[in-house]
Amino acid sequence: MGPIAFGLWRYTDPDPGRARHVIEIALDAGMNLIDGADIYGLEGDGTGFGRAEEILGGVLRDAPQLRERMVLATKGGIVPPIPYDSSAPHLRSACEASLRRLGVDVIDLYQIHRPDVLTHPAEVAATLTSLRDEGKIREVGLSNHTPAQVAALAAHLPFPIATSQPEYSALHLDPLRDGTFDACMRDGTVPLVWSPLGGGALATGVGVRPELMRVIDDLAAREGTDRSTVALAFALAHPAAPVAIIGSQNPQRIAASVSALTVELSRADVYAIIQASEGVPLP
Repeated sequence: MGPIAFGLWRYTDPDPGRARHVIEIALDAGMNLIDGADIYGLEGDGTGFGRAEEILGGVLRDAPQLRERMVLATKGGIVPPIPYDSSAPHLRSACEASLRRLGVDVIDLYQIHRPDVLTHPAEVAATLTSLRDEGKIREVGLSNHTPAQVAALAAHLPFPIATSQPEYSALHLDPLRDGTFDACMRDGTVPLVWSPLGGGALATGVGVRPELMRVIDDLAAREGTDRSTVALAFALAHPAAPVAIIGSQNPQRIAASVSALTVELSRADVYAIIQASEGVPLP
């Protein structure tokens, strides 16, 4: 996988040409991990469940050669308004529905979207193992799970968990402190970090501590780049080697994201961002 991935949570443009174009831009930029979920596209009125997968499925039907260039990832386990269900019947039906919407025979990375605390991890593991044995999925990942929840599932799986997907940015440092990155480095799990720009706040500065924006702006001026690029470079700087998932649907911004790979933040730079984000001196 490349160090930057393309996320589909805003991938709702029904125009086939534009939908294909943004996928091609992402792939051409080296974003070979395409990360979706069955819930992406869901509207507040309850419509749109599966829409992002359906749109991508249409692109792959029109341009099947793109499938060979991507690591296709999606997620299941959220069923509004329950909201979480990782029971064997639901997880199997969710995965098979994703396969149909995407129009593919196998999903490269299938992830449990949110932890279902009412399903025993042994049941989740058995379902995932069966789906893998049947050739419907290749690898398994977890999204928004604590390190303890990851370990509980791993204890029942006969194969390693490939990825863990936490929220991480200069605004949301939990994976640094809650053991998520430590567990990834221990187990060889790839962290896929979502919202590396803090939902866009690190680009606009709205609602962000002025001290943090000053540090980011100073680094952007030094590097001859912009806030977004510095924020993305920060998300990539941890030794756990995170893959940062971007969500922009703007072709220019997608292509420009890879400039973060040329920004070299020093140890002092990264710690300055952490300290400004948390608002307290480092111990």
